[in-house]
Amino acid sequence: MSQGVSIGIKTSPQGVDWQTLESAWAEIGRHDVFDSVWMNDHITNAAQDRGGPSWESLTSMAALAHHVPGRWLGHGVLSNTFRHPAVLAKQATVLDHLTGGRFILGLGAGWHVGEHQPFGIPLPDMPERFDRFESAVHVLRALFSDAARGEPGVTRSDPFYPLAGATNEPGPLTPGGPPLWLGGQRRRGIALAAAYAQGWFHPAVIPQQGARPSDLEYFSDRRGALLEAMERIGREPTDFAFAAQVPTGRSADDRATCLELAHEAVRRGATHVVLGMPPSLGAAGVEAVAADIARPLREASA
Repeated sequence: MSQGVSIGIKTSPQGVDWQTLESAWAEIGRHDVFDSVWMNDHITNAAQDRGGPSWESLTSMAALAHHVPGRWLGHGVLSNTFRHPAVLAKQATVLDHLTGGRFILGLGAGWHVGEHQPFGIPLPDMPERFDRFESAVHVLRALFSDAARGEPGVTRSDPFYPLAGATNEPGPLTPGGPPLWLGGQRRRGIALAAAYAQGWFHPAVIPQQGARPSDLEYFSDRRGALLEAMERIGREPTDFAFAAQVPTGRSADDRATCLELAHEAVRRGATHVVLGMPPSLGAAGVEAVAADIARPLREASA
């Protein structure tokens, strides 16, 4: 990615018609200030208790990727509860090839009850949910390994996702598979990211949770915890990505606030700033975010 802070834009596929979402991605492709393009992963609108329109994120990203050639693409973050990790490994391999090795596999444990219960998708209580998440990380690493590129494949005992001579053919374009960014926040999540991930995602703000526009104190606290965890295991954090998500809002005043928060995120050690734009704003919203936030942030951090 570019020198200085890496700037991404997130246009998650909830509450938007396809034409508007596609127009937003086409406009993103016209602005070289954006290094990366992101989506979340929900099958309903997570800003609601239940229901609400949402396009499926992996197929949406594959369909839209041609609008943003040369950019990094990723999800902040995919829900482990939605897909078996072997299927996810195959999907991520496709996106790794499609993007020329510029796909980031963001993964979290899953959380929103309202998009699990109505569809009969299990959402186990903690700690089982985290146990499954941790197992999925190890399965992905195994299926991205050289050993999985052909017979006899990889074998791994696991209470949730056992592998028995499993292969991932063809293998990923990126050696070792796409970079893995995790969304865990508590003790076990921090330890898992410190040991196995290439990046960590500051959680996005969901309006109904009553959260402040961006809790950067929380970002600083969790970044510090990650650095301490890496030090304990003797890992250098030099190439580790710390991604802060900042909502852009809908108005010029909102964007001015977002720019201030983005500057603060960089001061607090964010290597990546992801600007979360309401997708219903479409191409005009992308142009406003580029002009009012991304370009000034790029100039200040160059």
